[in-house]
Amino acid sequence: MRVIAGSAKRTLLKTVEGLDTRPTTDRIKETLFNMLQYDLADCCFLDLFAGSGGIGIEALSRGAAQCVFVEQNRAAASCVRENLKAARLEERAVVMCCDAQTALGRLEGKYRFDYIFMDPPYGHQLEKQMLLKLKDSVLMNPECTVIVEARLEESFAYLEEMGFALAKEKIYKTNKHVFIHQKESDFT
Repeated sequence: MRVIAGSAKRTLLKTVEGLDTRPTTDRIKETLFNMLQYDLADCCFLDLFAGSGGIGIEALSRGAAQCVFVEQNRAAASCVRENLKAARLEERAVVMCCDAQTALGRLEGKYRFDYIFMDPPYGHQLEKQMLLKLKDSVLMNPECTVIVEARLEESFAYLEEMGFALAKEKIYKTNKHVFIHQKESDFT
């Protein structure tokens, strides 16, 4: 795994041994950031279920002003810190070693994010729990994009009733990225 572009281009990133994390492949990461590249400058990025931090580090390398990494596995959070140091990006990063629900509560009122990326363990509906928490939160800027990495068969039919809209889906061989926005208010 490596940083694909930006100030830390070609920096090799460590990953955590075992099956506790599922690093996003370089090819999928490159496709994702090709879609985001023109909107990353000076943004505030949240990487939930960060694993080894590859997504947030790529965002920082490509110009994000700040990234908060949330990872409850201590070994993985330590790996994020090592990768940030190797990429020389630690001064623009905050690493939180706690579960995602707790992190969102602690971040409330302190940050407003332009992008929220989450790659939760599959099959536990953690993305739905996070969206439920975010729907009444001030953590999202009005133009915030939430990106969920999910299994191909994962349904997001519940988005509209939560006040979100599906902006687009990018389908890969074994998974997908789902791009979500808050629905426009009828009162604006």
